[in-house]
Amino acid sequence: MTITDIADNRLILNGREVDALSGESFERVSPAHDVVVARYAQAGAEDVDRAVAAARQAFDDGPWPRRAGVERFRVLRRVADLIRRDREHLARLEVLESGKPISQALDEVDAAAELWDYAATLARHAYGDAHNDLGADVLAMVVNEPLGVVSIITPWNFPLLIVSQKLPFALAVGCTAVVKPSELTPGTTLHLARLVIEAGADEGVVNVVTGSGGVGAAMAAHPGADMVSFTGSTAVGREVAASAGRLLKRVELELGGKNPQIVCADADLDAALDAVVFGVCFNAGECCNSGSRVLVHRDIAGDFAAEVVARARRVPVGDPLDPATKVGAIVSDEQLAVIERYVAEGRGDGAELLLGGGRLATGTGRFYQPTVFAGVGPGMSIAGEEIFGPVLSVLTFHTLDEAVEIANSTMYGLSAGIWTSDLNAALTASQGLRAGTIWVNRWMDGYPELPFGGYKASGEGRELGRQAIGSFTQTKTIQLQVGARRTRWVPGDMS
Repeated sequence: MTITDIADNRLILNGREVDALSGESFERVSPAHDVVVARYAQAGAEDVDRAVAAARQAFDDGPWPRRAGVERFRVLRRVADLIRRDREHLARLEVLESGKPISQALDEVDAAAELWDYAATLARHAYGDAHNDLGADVLAMVVNEPLGVVSIITPWNFPLLIVSQKLPFALAVGCTAVVKPSELTPGTTLHLARLVIEAGADEGVVNVVTGSGGVGAAMAAHPGADMVSFTGSTAVGREVAASAGRLLKRVELELGGKNPQIVCADADLDAALDAVVFGVCFNAGECCNSGSRVLVHRDIAGDFAAEVVARARRVPVGDPLDPATKVGAIVSDEQLAVIERYVAEGRGDGAELLLGGGRLATGTGRFYQPTVFAGVGPGMSIAGEEIFGPVLSVLTFHTLDEAVEIANSTMYGLSAGIWTSDLNAALTASQGLRAGTIWVNRWMDGYPELPFGGYKASGEGRELGRQAIGSFTQTKTIQLQVGARRTRWVPGDMS
């Protein structure tokens, strides 16, 4: 494949594109095509200082936090329109840097635009409360003010979507931001920042620094930022929380998942089968919501697993620029090694490999076969740990209580699902499953109106929905004396 345009990208600070102070840069190689697709400035701690200073000044002295909500609404809606205008360009960037199929990249761009549309509406609906029944001499107001400067650190698997789950909600209430995308997929985030500027955001409202993980660590520990919003692995999330905690800085964490689908014997099996294959193969399994384990009633487990294998064999794997492809490339050699390690552990633990289990032989890139294990026990690493690859573990259960217990047995609690025609069973499982999202007879659907986040080691706080702006605001109580003078505490002359 020939890439004719290799973009050279700089940092975005205070509304301008600037070089890193070191003058250094790094290249991104397409994981599917093994060619350089872009170059980026390699930021350092001093560049983070510059970015935070720009965001700090924009918040403390600039107009953005003091604009009327309708003004911020107009900017965010304009960003949504610009995302749609540049849909093809953004999707191609995602494909070349992440390896995901073009059809899924286009869907991601569309979903991101919807998030900016929805967040814009919240700019006009961020309000507090009034209390007029506290007594005849008092009127109180509870107001929600923008928190300040937000450090946003995002991963490589859905770079445009995930930054859009955070940034527009922070901007809607008047915060400013410093954003650090993954060094594997910075392109769409930088382009998004350019669109925010084009849409009319004030200087310094959105700043982007690119580079390796040390940049994110500097952001999490920076005393000039008021909050860290991080999406990534649970291990790194713990480090971010510890660093922020030393400064009593607010954190929002969307972390890992090991998400179960429970398939009961009375389920619509055709629908469940399709969702299970989709759940593990979508985005090559590089998804925090990946349905990487399925719990099947033992009476149907054998036939169900056989049909999962039959359908997974038909999933097209290959060049992500081909519209027919449904599983593209693995994002990096490091992630490929993680997948291979877990598959080896599954074999070593005695799980039965029904499909896949190895790389695809291709001339370029790094592609992994959809892989299915049966005979998996809850204690195996492939059943309890996040793999981030197209690897499915099939477990069995006898009773619904047993299924819920197995589903809850990992440290994660991001999402879960149940397939059944019994409404009582669906509600019982939904109440018992310790996860932030429960799907009943569907899988991995999301809407801007619905909050998203996890229990346990899957995170802290919620994104999306009207609840999202609460993460980016500070609550203040204002009391006013009304009418009669305040009663004196110290007795004496009342004149």
